Amino acid sequence: MAAPSIELMDTTLRDGEQTPGVAYTPDEKLQLARMLLVEVGVDRIEIAGTRVSEGEREGARRVARWARRAGQLERVEVLGYCDGHASVDWIADVGVEVMNLLVKGSERHCVQQLRMSPEKHRARVEETLRAARRRGIRVNAYLEDWSNGVRDSADYVFAMVKLLRELRAERVYLADTLGVLAPRDVTRFVDLMTASFPDVHFEYHGHNDYGFATANCLAAVEAGARGVHTSVNGMGERAGNSKLAEVVAALHDHTRFRTRVDESRLVSVSKLVEAFSGKNVGANAPIVGPDVFTQTAGIHADGDAKGELYASRLAPARFGQRRRYALGKLSGKASLDQNLKQLGIELPEEARELVLRRIVELGDKKHQVVPEDLRFIIADVLKTPAEQLVRVESYRVVVGSGETPEAEVTLAYRGKRASARAQGDGGYDAFMKALGRAARRFRLAVPQLEDYRVRIPPGGRTGALVETVITWKEPEGGESFTTLGVDSDQLAAAVTATEKMLNVVVARAKKR
Repeated sequence: MAAPSIELMDTTLRDGEQTPGVAYTPDEKLQLARMLLVEVGVDRIEIAGTRVSEGEREGARRVARWARRAGQLERVEVLGYCDGHASVDWIADVGVEVMNLLVKGSERHCVQQLRMSPEKHRARVEETLRAARRRGIRVNAYLEDWSNGVRDSADYVFAMVKLLRELRAERVYLADTLGVLAPRDVTRFVDLMTASFPDVHFEYHGHNDYGFATANCLAAVEAGARGVHTSVNGMGERAGNSKLAEVVAALHDHTRFRTRVDESRLVSVSKLVEAFSGKNVGANAPIVGPDVFTQTAGIHADGDAKGELYASRLAPARFGQRRRYALGKLSGKASLDQNLKQLGIELPEEARELVLRRIVELGDKKHQVVPEDLRFIIADVLKTPAEQLVRVESYRVVVGSGETPEAEVTLAYRGKRASARAQGDGGYDAFMKALGRAARRFRLAVPQLEDYRVRIPPGGRTGALVETVITWKEPEGGESFTTLGVDSDQLAAAVTATEKMLNVVVARAKKR
């Protein structure tokens, strides 16, 4: 017997855009909409709210135009208001065919915010729904503040749901607008709704103010909700919405329900939203955080080596990731061995002891050691030349007030030299453009820069060491990797990290 399915409606592009300081351009909305529907595989997306801005209108219009051509239009929704035909006309104008009507789900909101009696509000709801039907717009309905309404004014909520059922609203969204419910409350109140109205398609819309959002989604589906709402990275007001990646993984592993989502695409869409929104994902964020598949303690690496003793159902390969073993003061021999194995390096026992001692020393000084630095640490500790086939032999970067930054770079590779000049938007940008031109003469492909981070110790003097960590992305779906440079000069540290990148590229090409 097939596992029962749960619908996922993702609201990254509407409710998620209410994150402070976040606004997506029409092109960004279109790119995210395509990814969410086609690659990730959520059932539906909410892309906008009516009557917000011309930018919102243009973004919705572009998504609708693409969705119509791609046969995805029925999976695209827009938030509308109880305003007669105004929201309906806005939605019809942009080419969307589904409206999510915002209805007051608590009597307190109805009376105090709208200054309306429940009877008058229900009349406005009916007026708007009938206007939508005349324009061929299908309607779902949000019960805003339902979580307080079902607790404090259940008769009001039931009267509204009866009206929505009579008017043939397709879905009713039970919104915990302020994130006030605990899982036991969700179980109780969703069960009340589904038992009282078994023929109504209810979906749960949660917020994470108490950190309960994922658990509440599980409670909702177990109590009979047919769908839940999410946003990528939990984007949304205050503490945000239910997180797409967490909800999907938890549903698959802790309930009998399944979704259509491709788990291997969850990290990719998370990174795209991170880039477009400018809101960084926490390093320890479940599923999508950069550290969540990294073992730090040596005892964990040892256990994995002896039988995957510290593995769980949240396997990195499931999400298109791989397990890493951090190198620092907590590292043991097993951590080092795991990294050496991944790099294809074998060392005798005595040499491994020396290298591990240096890693621990660097960790005590709060220096981050990444796997790609191992070759250079080994060369330094054992006093043997590193496999450094490519060298930045010289460079010159000129940056001045009122002048376009300019750089000149000379690379040495296999006994030959290549020099190039370039201008850029900044000193390092000019350096990278010149480096790329020089590298092309050796037929070396420079990966795309994915992330660039600089760390200076707190309280450091102007001459303090600068640690620059750069993440690179190999082309054509290749893996990301990180290189590190340390120097008292920030640009010199970046050049060191970049030089290491070139040697990693050469080493990987030789291995292939």
